[in-house]
Amino acid sequence: MSRPTPAQIAYGSATVAFTTLAMLLLTGADEGPGVAVIALAALALGLLVASLVRTPRERADAAARLPEQRTPAHAASAVGEHSLHG
Repeated sequence: MSRPTPAQIAYGSATVAFTTLAMLLLTGADEGPGVAVIALAALALGLLVASLVRTPRERADAAARLPEQRTPAHAASAVGEHSLHG
């Protein structure tokens, strides 16, 4: 497993902090078990967000695959749209 990027750390940490604050304010939890459940849920959401942040290499790979993902039908419709404007 690769090391997390600064963006992943930032997004994950911000998600944990804001989610915890929002859930504590919305639920009014002030006892141990409720706060623990909220903290665990916020941590899980932060980990999910951090894992979904794309790395620069993943973005470059996705951009390189973009032209390959065009289907002939999609390309034909783009040509048809172009001829309408020409």
